Amino acid sequence: MTSLSVGDMSQFFTLSRSGAALKTDSLRLSNELVSGLADDTAAHLSGDFGPLGGIETSLARLRGYKAVTTEAGLFTQTMQTVLGRISNISSDLSQSLLAGANPGAPSRIATLGTDAAQKFDAVVSGLNTRIGDRNLFAGVSSTTTPLPSGANLLDTLQTVVAGAGSAEAVQTALDDWFADPAGYAATYLGGGSLAPIAVAPGESARIDITAADPVIANTLKGLALAALIDRGVFAGNAAEQTNMVRLSGVALLAVQSDLGTTTAKLGSVQAQIDQAAQSNAAETSALNIALSDLLSIDNYEVASRLQQTQVQLETLYTLTSRMSRLSLVNFL
Repeated sequence: MTSLSVGDMSQFFTLSRSGAALKTDSLRLSNELVSGLADDTAAHLSGDFGPLGGIETSLARLRGYKAVTTEAGLFTQTMQTVLGRISNISSDLSQSLLAGANPGAPSRIATLGTDAAQKFDAVVSGLNTRIGDRNLFAGVSSTTTPLPSGANLLDTLQTVVAGAGSAEAVQTALDDWFADPAGYAATYLGGGSLAPIAVAPGESARIDITAADPVIANTLKGLALAALIDRGVFAGNAAEQTNMVRLSGVALLAVQSDLGTTTAKLGSVQAQIDQAAQSNAAETSALNIALSDLLSIDNYEVASRLQQTQVQLETLYTLTSRMSRLSLVNFL
């Protein structure tokens, strides 16, 4: 009978290969036991990556929506803060102007004019607010500052009303300039309204308020009526300056309702963005659970296999140790 023998070197390589395979299995099973997820995704899913691909695609899309809603939420909140400040300024100033429209107190009229000029500058600065490199009230031309400074804009308006013979004429000149395409519309350097932005699957939000909005223009016009007193319009004519103060107060009071409507509209968009963000977060959570279920392992089964692998390794080490001590002397 022919007998086959295995050489020492062949036996060494066989044991080494077995040991390496057992170590790899032990490491993989240990990782799975710690993470609770399959280390070899392909083997775990039997090569069917369809469900996994669908979940990961949905999660990637939701991550994109999260970035959009986070940015849009920050923008709308800042815009709401600016609009709220504009509304408060115009409301408070209208009351002060109407209460102070007294031709018998010229010093008070001058003070109101100075206050109006300061408030005009504050409103323009608010409309030029930017976050990072984006101007909030510039529409699609977000990298462009929408309005010149308050001082420069008042310089322009001072020229517009030059030669007006009465407070009513000043108001008419301002009305005409703000309505003229070559007037305020040309001074506004921003662009048209932003296109609707996707905030969730099948849902878009529209942030379409710019510094060119008629409500904003009317507010600036009302402020300018009193602010121009600080530029010396009708200097020494207490009656006409008082009339300008009164007309300014009436104009600012009239615009309050429209400002309230604008802020409420923006508030609705904020609520929509917030609801979309919450819905996206809930869907993300559900998909992460589904992904975990898809890739999760049976801890008991893996623990049993790990213990079996460790026993096999110990057996292999014992066998290798005994074989390494074999000597011809022991058989003589």
